Amino acid sequence: MTFATSPTPPLDTAEVVVVGSLNMDLVVRTPRHPVPGETLLGHGFATTPGGKGANQAVAAARLGAATAMVGCLGDDTHGRALRDNLSQQGICHQAVRTSAAGATGVAMIQVDDASQNSIVVIPGSNAELTPDDVDAAEALLASAKLVVCQLEVPLETVCRALERARAHGATTLLNAAPAMALPGELLALVDWLVVNESEAEALSGCPVADPDQAARAIARLQALGCRRVLITLGAQGVVAGLESGLHHAPARPVAAVDTTGAGDTFVGAFAAALARGAEVATALQEGQAAAAIAVTRPGAQAAIPHRHELPPVTP
Repeated sequence: MTFATSPTPPLDTAEVVVVGSLNMDLVVRTPRHPVPGETLLGHGFATTPGGKGANQAVAAARLGAATAMVGCLGDDTHGRALRDNLSQQGICHQAVRTSAAGATGVAMIQVDDASQNSIVVIPGSNAELTPDDVDAAEALLASAKLVVCQLEVPLETVCRALERARAHGATTLLNAAPAMALPGELLALVDWLVVNESEAEALSGCPVADPDQAARAIARLQALGCRRVLITLGAQGVVAGLESGLHHAPARPVAAVDTTGAGDTFVGAFAAALARGAEVATALQEGQAAAAIAVTRPGAQAAIPHRHELPPVTP
């Protein structure tokens, strides 16, 4: 598969810098998810570029932001393919280190006929991304308008990235996925916290299944030091906790084919809109529109739309 490309930005400049994971996704289509001990016959298999960090970088780039990636790949076939893919997407990858020891991360993804997925991630070289790698990308972080992190790389590396971004005056966004408890000192470095239902529950201790419960979780997270919180609720939209109060942005109704990567598409599109100076309401609309398009297509990165595909933003 080929993609439209744009010039790769030089190493010392980018609007959005993503510090995070790169995986090769091994995707199986199955009628339903098997129970323990059961063998099912599937009806499709694909090997595609993935990783939450790389997915979000691709989304930011396709939605118009000059984007760079800080990460770690193995010196193997998957690693070379993933680096080539970053080039094809127009993403600066000079700060993506090649490890001589670790294998490239992989994700085993099952997608059932109801378009729901289950994922097992083997971090591989992503676990080798260190604070020193962040320090080596100092010029990139200094140039960024927005620095985006997730939790598929070591927590100390995420913390260093947020610290250095804050020191240089960049806006920080943490997609706290996969779900885990986080120290308060890390949350205090986050300008935008983006989580889904399970991630919000893990951080706040509050059950989250609908907008009302999301509002209670947001209040708890803001009490813990998070400035702005977005909780994505799939078909129920996004609940945003902002300085101006709570806002519920309903989702666009679509016929979902594959939800893999929808959250990453939202994050990347939202970040790209903020980086170009869009109002929060516009950024939320663009993030939701991009995610809505993505779930109507199979795959993760392959499903991410370009900016020209988004519908006009409504006032």
